[in-house]
Amino acid sequence: MTEIMPVPRNLILLSYQQRAFGGRGKAMHPVISISGFIVREESPMFKQLKYFQSVVRLNSFSAAAEENFISQSAISQQIQALERELGFKLLERRNRAFTLTPAGEYFYQKSLILTADYERMCTEASKIAKSDQISLKIGYLRCYTGGEFRRALELFSEEHPDADVSVAYGNHEELYAMLRTEQVDLVLNDQRRAFSDEYVNLVLTTCESYVEVSAHSPLAHLPQIAPSELKNIPCILVASASQRETEQEYYQTVVGIQSEILYAENLEEARLMVIGRKGFLPVEGASASPAMGTSIVRIPLVRGGKPILRNYCAFWKKDNSGFYVKEFAGLLRAQFSK
Repeated sequence: MTEIMPVPRNLILLSYQQRAFGGRGKAMHPVISISGFIVREESPMFKQLKYFQSVVRLNSFSAAAEENFISQSAISQQIQALERELGFKLLERRNRAFTLTPAGEYFYQKSLILTADYERMCTEASKIAKSDQISLKIGYLRCYTGGEFRRALELFSEEHPDADVSVAYGNHEELYAMLRTEQVDLVLNDQRRAFSDEYVNLVLTTCESYVEVSAHSPLAHLPQIAPSELKNIPCILVASASQRETEQEYYQTVVGIQSEILYAENLEEARLMVIGRKGFLPVEGASASPAMGTSIVRIPLVRGGKPILRNYCAFWKKDNSGFYVKEFAGLLRAQFSK
């Protein structure tokens, strides 16, 4: 049975010291420090697993024994007991040296994943238990126009009214950098590169691309339009100063826009420019009808007569797949499924 007890960090060292000196006649249970908690683990196999990992990592029985505050003979006996339990050899012993068997090598690698998962599980469980500490940081496309994100955020806030939810806006590369450096837990972003195994890549929707033009423009009457047909009209991009060059390169080389480029700091500014007939605006996550009344018209963007499609995804790091990240991603997916 596992018992989790919150303790001051200075007591963690004391618990190790008590074990080192035998604790006055009573055998101390093995402990593992996890994010300010002591996890008391009484499973013999879990204890043996930690000893085995220490021996392999330090390449020494004596160093592992010292690290775990037991004798060298005791740690050797524990590993032999683990081998008997498993039914196969983990180590080939030669005098004072040893090597991992092929089975031992496989078992060692998988055991590291197992213990890491266990520690992460305990950390996440402690966060859930402290409901007053719910925190979620989300990255959101600067020029995304769909309502799915807002609805998912409303539902999450209704379920967790005391949650600390923060939203950061950015272009594609800005959001990717925020996620990579753990400034945010999850991002809603378009797919511009191959999926990485480091992240959970949840495809939310594949949708057609649109451009917005003034309702008073002659283009407003077209059923569809190709990038080449827009070359004489300025293209308005929503991008921060640091991302202008990156966004321009993407829309020119990938989408095929060859127009003069104008920039807006935010979506509202860009749409006012459209209404003023300063140019057209490629929009993210678009449906056929804009939420701008009769001032703006959306036109499908095509290439070779076929719609230009884009994937929109929720991305988060696999090693940050906490309960609330997954919950919000589930709400987001449900909104896109409607």
